[in-house]
Amino acid sequence: MRNRSVADLMTPTAVAVQPGTSFKEIARLLDEYGITAVPVIDADDRPVGVVSEADLLRRHTTKDGPSTAEAMMTSPVVVARPSWTAIEAARLMERHRVKRLPVVDAGGRLIGVLSRSDLLQLFLRRDRAIQEEILEDVVTRILGLSPASIHIDVDEGRVTLSGTLERRSVAPVFVRLCESVDGVVEVVDRLTYEDEDRGPGRDQGLAAGDDTAVDPPGPAPEAAEDGAGHGPLAGSGPARA
Repeated sequence: MRNRSVADLMTPTAVAVQPGTSFKEIARLLDEYGITAVPVIDADDRPVGVVSEADLLRRHTTKDGPSTAEAMMTSPVVVARPSWTAIEAARLMERHRVKRLPVVDAGGRLIGVLSRSDLLQLFLRRDRAIQEEILEDVVTRILGLSPASIHIDVDEGRVTLSGTLERRSVAPVFVRLCESVDGVVEVVDRLTYEDEDRGPGRDQGLAAGDDTAVDPPGPAPEAAEDGAGHGPLAGSGPARA
């Protein structure tokens, strides 16, 4: 199972400006390319800051200082790496409250820009493609389950799982794996189970020949006057969800 990376989603030909670029030139670039911010790069193509619409408006309102990119930019700049997952990039955006991340290579040079709209492309993925990835990668390759025993319905990124699993303990793992598939918005678990994954205590008792583990309900033996033998043994029946 392969999640799309920042390199897969970013815009590779990033619009950038130099530290000396003027207010009007930056405003023109934002309007021409329909973007909300632009990275500022040095002579080695390394990002040193970002100028956003908010920075331009602040400079226009205060009239304070030079109107060059270097004077208006927000610095230090928050950057992403091309190998990162979309989730890592989204968390960084949320943490720093930014809408765009310059993407840099191993040498720190600008190679692209990742925006929120780029990340949203994940959720435009076709339902059929999501279904196929879950069946082939999650069900068959990772979990080793029979596709015939599981039904997967995908509607607008909402995945509904139904069918029968051998063990209940597989279900939470199954759900988490489905949630990690690109394009999945929600996972609904409607699975049933052949085995409720009874604890090891009961199985060990049976293996050791512990008759109390299978005593039917009824009067307790006279020797068990302290109440330890009254009623069925706790855990002797299958756990209930």
